[in-house]
Amino acid sequence: MIQTYDPDEWEIFIEEWASGMSPRYVRVQRFGGSGDRGVDVAGFKTDRGFEGEWDCFQGKHYDKSLTPSIAWPEMLKIFLLPVRNPLYKLPTNYSFIAPRGLGTSLAHLVSTPTELKAKFLEQIESGESKPFKELDQTIREAVRVLASATDFSMFGSIEVLTLIQQHGTTPHHAARFGGGLPDRPAFEPPPGEVLPDELVYVHKLIDAYQERYAVVDSVSSIEAHAQAGTHLRRQRESFYRAEALRNFARDSVPSGTFEGLQNELYDAVIETTEADHSDGLERLRQTLEQAINAQLSANALIHVTGPADRRGICHQLANENRLTWVSQI
Repeated sequence: MIQTYDPDEWEIFIEEWASGMSPRYVRVQRFGGSGDRGVDVAGFKTDRGFEGEWDCFQGKHYDKSLTPSIAWPEMLKIFLLPVRNPLYKLPTNYSFIAPRGLGTSLAHLVSTPTELKAKFLEQIESGESKPFKELDQTIREAVRVLASATDFSMFGSIEVLTLIQQHGTTPHHAARFGGGLPDRPAFEPPPGEVLPDELVYVHKLIDAYQERYAVVDSVSSIEAHAQAGTHLRRQRESFYRAEALRNFARDSVPSGTFEGLQNELYDAVIETTEADHSDGLERLRQTLEQAINAQLSANALIHVTGPADRRGICHQLANENRLTWVSQI
């Protein structure tokens, strides 16, 4: 698959991989395209960006292995950054990433930093290749001085097999390559007491119980009520299952996937919720039934989402004031 990527998709793939290297990086940013100044993807280790410690990932999507003649101009660009703007620091690590890896000559050079440095300085001094030939004398000398003082062990490569294996630990892997999601952790039941972040949807349930049973007007009175007490326990369990699914999604699928599932379920139930019902509890029952039976699209979380999760998402939507069981008008 990666052999078919165009250069832009290859850079996006590298960005996805680098974003999974947390907590190594506080921010990952892609700069690919014209004007990238030799930085396709940067992994910033501090909030100072290029002024602090950072790693550079240079993606090259060619149909052949990388050679020294391909590497020299890219390495030159990274030295030109601080030469032309002293606010920039050289990266701590600079990695070539290519589908077919490094050719034998470049691989040997990268594995012997002293020789790599000597060969690069030869390129500066000879000025035979185009990018070096175009440098004016002042810039050329500044690059030579900086390169001479630099430890060339900063240059390296990341092999494709390693890249794919590490990409597999990111939330982007299943969406990009298919395959199943990891198993969800064991469910932990809700705490005995209603917590502050539950108050909105629980109060909406209280309104529905009050409308149906009259005497039920608080959590304590609900717990003592035969029908309402067991119903509330089931709804809180469903809410916590949906919260666990939200947490699972944060680490397993791309950002926004869970919110997409919430929005799709909202669209599936809103007509039922807004229809006429005998009371708020019946409106809730019909809405939850519609949520369970709704035919949803191929959201990446569908295959790990059960009926209780769908009911819980309805309570999340109520908690966000997107669904209401009893009108207060």
